[in-house]
Amino acid sequence: MQRRQGRVNAGLLLLLYQISQVGLQNIPSVTLAVLVLNIFFFLNPVRPLHEACISVNEGFYRQNWQRLLLSPVHHADDRHLYYNMISMLWKGIMLERKLKSVWFAYIIAVFSVLIGVVYMALEFMLVKILNDPSYEMNCAVGFSGVLFALKVLNNHYNPGRVSNVLGLQIPSKYACWVELVAIHLIAPGTSFAGHLAGILVGLMYTMGPLKKIMKACAGGFTSFTDPDRPRDYYSGYSDYYYYRYPDYQYTTPRNYYDYTGGLTEEEQLERAVLNSLNERDFGGATYNNERRPYGFWFPPEQNSEEEIRRQRLRRFDRR
Repeated sequence: MQRRQGRVNAGLLLLLYQISQVGLQNIPSVTLAVLVLNIFFFLNPVRPLHEACISVNEGFYRQNWQRLLLSPVHHADDRHLYYNMISMLWKGIMLERKLKSVWFAYIIAVFSVLIGVVYMALEFMLVKILNDPSYEMNCAVGFSGVLFALKVLNNHYNPGRVSNVLGLQIPSKYACWVELVAIHLIAPGTSFAGHLAGILVGLMYTMGPLKKIMKACAGGFTSFTDPDRPRDYYSGYSDYYYYRYPDYQYTTPRNYYDYTGGLTEEEQLERAVLNSLNERDFGGATYNNERRPYGFWFPPEQNSEEEIRRQRLRRFDRR
């Protein structure tokens, strides 16, 4: 391990400032650990970049598999680190609170390795399709592939949003594809295949078999929780929100499972319509003078004749 030498890293200082503005107490544990790990390896790289990056030649032909672990946590310069870690900060805050820390750490670990594998597969395909051996030598470093995968997850768990990409309002489900092209056009030196590998791994998790495989592999560990079980709902905030209100303190989110009764949106709508019709028929009366609980109310299946008679009398009294 060698210590990085040279000029003052303005990007690193700016990153530390932004972290302090958010507040360490507001950053979930795994997200904070990822930030610290990447900063540590930036200041103390395990190997030089040309020995840490992943490529078809190094990873597959020479079987330097350790590069799958080294490449995501090494960055080319302080600006590379800054942009990646700022993105990780916002995505991590939103996703870790939703998926919980243990499962989120599991996702980060699996994605970090799998994206390197998919990246090599994409580069190998380019070699065969274009008949250009130079793609075997393309060597990539950085956490951006994982970030593209996390963006797919974030859009999946928080649908219906709109993202601002270069001043354009793009539906979030398409934003990762627009960003993929935009970043490559603005900064041609970035790894298009590395970013694309991240999107593909994210889709493998949200739409493919990856999540089921991960759950099956984690089945023997009781510390892993099922990410699909009812959880505290957390709606993430935009980047502007954090910059604008750095002193904002998080509060414990409500458990909306208690309010929805575990129903889907369609079932909630159907239940609301049925409740509205029942209240109209029964004159908005309560049963046994009891206050209805919050959430969705399920009316009793049968009423006694005496109760039905009283309900009718109340309805005529109001007229």
